[in-house]
Amino acid sequence: MTHDISVRVNGAEGRGPVADRLTLADYLRERRGLTGTKLGCEQGVCGACTVLLDGESVRSCLVLAAQADEFDVVTVEGLTAASAAAGDLREAFARHDALQCGFCTPGFLVAGVELLARDELDEATVREALSGNLCRCTGYGGIVAAILDVHGRRGAVPITACPEETPPTHGDRRRAAVLLLLAGLALLVGLLVRRWRSRTEGGPHE
Repeated sequence: MTHDISVRVNGAEGRGPVADRLTLADYLRERRGLTGTKLGCEQGVCGACTVLLDGESVRSCLVLAAQADEFDVVTVEGLTAASAAAGDLREAFARHDALQCGFCTPGFLVAGVELLARDELDEATVREALSGNLCRCTGYGGIVAAILDVHGRRGAVPITACPEETPPTHGDRRRAAVLLLLAGLALLVGLLVRRWRSRTEGGPHE
C-alpha cells in the first residue's frame, strides 16, 4: 500500500507516493539523497538518524515517511539554515575534539542545535538530553563541552524554518547558461594564449 505525501525537507518541497512501511530515515536517504542522516541500530537506540521534525528532534528510523506528511524536516545538511548557531557548533566540535570517525556526529549536531534553543543549559541537562545518542569513539566529554561552549557565548538561539527554495526562472537558467559559455570561452582563450607563448618562447633565437 502507498500513500501520497508532501514533505518539506531543508526548505525543499517533495511530493510523491511512498510505501506505508518506508521509514523517514530511508525516505531521506534514498528518495531525497540526504545521506547525512545515518542508519545505525535502526531501533531508535543509537541516535545517528536524529532529525528535526517541526523543530523537535526525532529518531527518523522510528518515524514512517507517511507520518511526516505536511511536516517540515531538517537534516544535518540543513542545520545552517535552521539555526544561526549551527556553524559555531561545528567549529566547537572540532575545537573540543568532539568527533573522530564522524558516524554519530550528524545526530549529535542535530540534538545539539535543539539544546542550544533553550534559555537555560547546564552539564547535567546536556548529558541527560544526549543519553539517547551513542558515541563509540571519543566519549562524551568533548561533545558536552562543545555544546556548553556555544551556549555560554551565544545564549539561546532559536530554531527557524529553512527558507523555502524557489525554482529557477527562465531568466535564471539563461544567465547561468551565458555564464557557463563565457567561462568556457575564457578557458579556451587561456589555453590558446599558453600554446602561442610556448611556441614563441621555444622558437629559434637570433
